[in-house]
Amino acid sequence: MIKLKRRAFLAGTSAVLVLPALPAFAADFNEADILKDKVSSGAIPPLKDRLPENPLVIKPVESVGKYGGDWNMALVGGGSLSMLFRYQAYEPLLRYTPDWSGVTPNVAESFEVDAESKVYTVRLRKGMKWSDGHPYTTADIKFWYDTVFSDKRVAFVGQDHWKSGGKPAMLDIVDEQTFKVTFEKPNGLFPLQVAWANADQTTRCPKHYLEQFHIDYNPKADELARQRGFESWIASFQAAAGFQDDNAFFLNSSKKPCLHAWMFIIAPGENTERAVAERNPYYWKVDTEGNQLPYMDRIIYQMVADPQVLLLKAMQGEVDLMDQYIATPNNKSVLYDARAQGDYDFYTLTSTEANVMNFIFNLNHNDETKRKLFRNKDFRGALSTALDRQSLIDAVLVGQGAPAQPSIKKEDPLYNEQLATQFTAYDVDKANAMLDQIVPKRDDQNFRLDEEGRRLTIIFEIDQARAVFLDLFQLVIPMFQAVGIDAQMRTMDRSLWETRVRQGRDFDATAHQFGANGGVAAMLDPRYYVPTDANAMYAPAWQLWYRDRGNANAEEPPVETKSQLELYDKLKATSDPAGQREVMKQILQGAADNFYVFGVSLPPDGYGIVKNSMKNITRTMPNSFGWPTPAPTMPEQFYKV
Repeated sequence: MIKLKRRAFLAGTSAVLVLPALPAFAADFNEADILKDKVSSGAIPPLKDRLPENPLVIKPVESVGKYGGDWNMALVGGGSLSMLFRYQAYEPLLRYTPDWSGVTPNVAESFEVDAESKVYTVRLRKGMKWSDGHPYTTADIKFWYDTVFSDKRVAFVGQDHWKSGGKPAMLDIVDEQTFKVTFEKPNGLFPLQVAWANADQTTRCPKHYLEQFHIDYNPKADELARQRGFESWIASFQAAAGFQDDNAFFLNSSKKPCLHAWMFIIAPGENTERAVAERNPYYWKVDTEGNQLPYMDRIIYQMVADPQVLLLKAMQGEVDLMDQYIATPNNKSVLYDARAQGDYDFYTLTSTEANVMNFIFNLNHNDETKRKLFRNKDFRGALSTALDRQSLIDAVLVGQGAPAQPSIKKEDPLYNEQLATQFTAYDVDKANAMLDQIVPKRDDQNFRLDEEGRRLTIIFEIDQARAVFLDLFQLVIPMFQAVGIDAQMRTMDRSLWETRVRQGRDFDATAHQFGANGGVAAMLDPRYYVPTDANAMYAPAWQLWYRDRGNANAEEPPVETKSQLELYDKLKATSDPAGQREVMKQILQGAADNFYVFGVSLPPDGYGIVKNSMKNITRTMPNSFGWPTPAPTMPEQFYKV
């Protein structure tokens, strides 16, 4: 038996990093027959030359699996590619534990920190390789740091967890496997942020592939760019790296080497009917008997036009495991009745979301009159008061839930009653009285007029794949109209929706679902409590000011929001868990006072469907974007019987 070396680590004095004991495995490694054939033909090296010296050992949930089979999935619309992080592309340096109690080493063999949470030492796995067989080393980390993170010419944004006190961390390369990250100020959240969904770019930036597109590494990069149909090397490099957004990352994924269990051979966008990923022969994880993972040969994503098509495919047994876009309250009884027909059952999702649907008004609207109106807390409060939440819950959520704002769960230590309950009591008379103080004039159809005498029309732009939102808005629009607001809904493909609400300032309002309702998740994703990143769609210019004050589209927030952002900086600089909770409580109180957004109900537990032939499935798991369900349960050990 081989005993694995392992170093425990803590974030300062914080015990947030949970490292379960790693199992031992047999000294003899094994691989899928399809890979044995490739070794025999000379297409790939023997397994011992493809694995790192210290592969990561995965203990199967139920049992050691068997090789073979396809995992059948689906993608809805052109903008749902971020779902891929949930299934095959979650391989950060550290990953969340299956119960979300902390993080554990993943790509990194070890991850240590000093007592002040300012210097992190990371060691990679010796002999680890990209999917094309090229070594993965600290040269890839440095390339990412020098180009994607630091090069202002390519203009990638984000990666705020690599900054503290407004300044980027320093990177020091120790050797081919070891590097250090040094922050100017304590960054106690860094390990938890590294594990967040698609946050870690250092494991997705192959230097040997991407350097050909960058002028500093290839003097002919401009010529290559023109050959690829781009005006300059900058656009060419941006497209090849794919870090503009989640969708862009996967559009080039059949060409770019990866560290994932499955690598695309037909990338999204290359075929209108499906995308296909096959096993990575250089994958660096094994089970407790030394079998190289993954067990399943391929993932096949069917491209479907809308959730109704997906529902039919699921009922017919064409989807092996899925919850996004399909597991709505209204679909549950239909899916339940079709279990025998589709040969599937349910798994449980414990909700971590801030609300089933959040109403988001653009507080940075280009239209000065609308901007002033939307920033009026009483205006937002009046519209919240106009909502008959219980009717919405009964009609669309089949009675599951209770009226609440985007907030923290009551049983969580961070719970704030004001944040959860204000403006939730349904009262049309009160809502009208509040609006009469703000926009008293009406037209001949009883719709209110703004300060310029225009009918007060608010268009909610909605991702058409969100079936629950569409159902809710059918009832919400008459509620808003009943108090004189000409509310309208405009649906669109997710890719267009992403562009409109994340990159523009001329949309009126939208709705979204995610965010966090407690614990560590709320500290890492406080989108509705303080505008720290692009998920704060109510304040696109304010969050940009926080992340990139030199950006032309950034706008300095008002004093009360700046105070919130200063508190979040304080939270990031705090290592002690108790201290973090106290600062977070102040942030939540500020969120209650500012009342940026409003919602319908804290979500009840959800569900997903899984074919009966699928094994090693965790039957109860968190439901979150940040904990990219079901990725932390290790899909590489899923198999079929």
